[in-house]
Amino acid sequence: MTRTRFRGPRVVAGGRLGEQTDARVAAVLDVLAGERIGAVAERRDLDPALLHRWTQSFIDAGTAQVTHRPPPDLARQRDRFLSVFTHGLRSPLAVAQAWVGLLGDPAGDQASREQALSRLQSALDLLDERTVEVELLTAAMLGRVEPEPRPVSVGELAASLALPEEIGGDGADTVLHVDPDLVTRVLRHLWRAAATTRPAPRAVAIEVERIEPWTEVRVVRAGEPMDPGTARALFEPFDTPDGTHSGITVGLYLARALVVVHGGTLGMEQDDDHAVMWARFPDPPPLDAPHGPGTAGRPDHHHDHQPHHEDQAFGGHDEETR
Repeated sequence: MTRTRFRGPRVVAGGRLGEQTDARVAAVLDVLAGERIGAVAERRDLDPALLHRWTQSFIDAGTAQVTHRPPPDLARQRDRFLSVFTHGLRSPLAVAQAWVGLLGDPAGDQASREQALSRLQSALDLLDERTVEVELLTAAMLGRVEPEPRPVSVGELAASLALPEEIGGDGADTVLHVDPDLVTRVLRHLWRAAATTRPAPRAVAIEVERIEPWTEVRVVRAGEPMDPGTARALFEPFDTPDGTHSGITVGLYLARALVVVHGGTLGMEQDDDHAVMWARFPDPPPLDAPHGPGTAGRPDHHHDHQPHHEDQAFGGHDEETR
């Protein structure tokens, strides 16, 4: 009689027609195979709480698929997206309509018309930008954002935000293997959140740190710390700290999604003097490694993380707010 011993799920090299297994999935499978979350998190340089959430999301999604019962918050997520969609387009459209009305006023002089025309163009530019963001957010929610990564320096990605000599840490010459258009948008949203959130910062700067096999790009805000509710709301486009639902934006919500499709994570930490908003990107897989869609490889290494509290967003929890 042949005995078969079940050893739990494991990642088979070259599986799925040669695709390289996403390292986040590999970490979850290690946990499901019986390893302790703490041990897997340490080996793969992940926060244990983040890995726990990934594992729970993995189980919940699998259960929903097998039982043909969608997750209970699916309708809520759709409603939240609809709120972003309508507000994001309605606001600049209303402004544009107001300036069109002024242009049609026969009592206006030439200077007023020129000003109205300029403001109308600005409103239309904002509407175009919001439309692109909504399209990206929709694609990300459907899993259809396909980055086109290439080697690009941090200096190029942050060219509209800081001069190369102003970028600290490992410097502007540090090279990432990312989609330049998407990651430039990510850095712009991080900078905007750091620079415009109250209390106003004394200064905002960009730093880079290589923590093999990762590169972490940080937007550092010097000044008084943000209120914890405000910090949390930055990642949530549907709420404000006072619960009035009046401050809708897709900024860091979209930025997080664009970092995740690169196989990275996005988060924030602060103390009494500084707040750091960071995006962490993995190194590209070796040239001789199998390739496939969504294959962000992350070799094992160790880097300590401080405790954090979670922030929810569509598609899982890949950001840390500390």
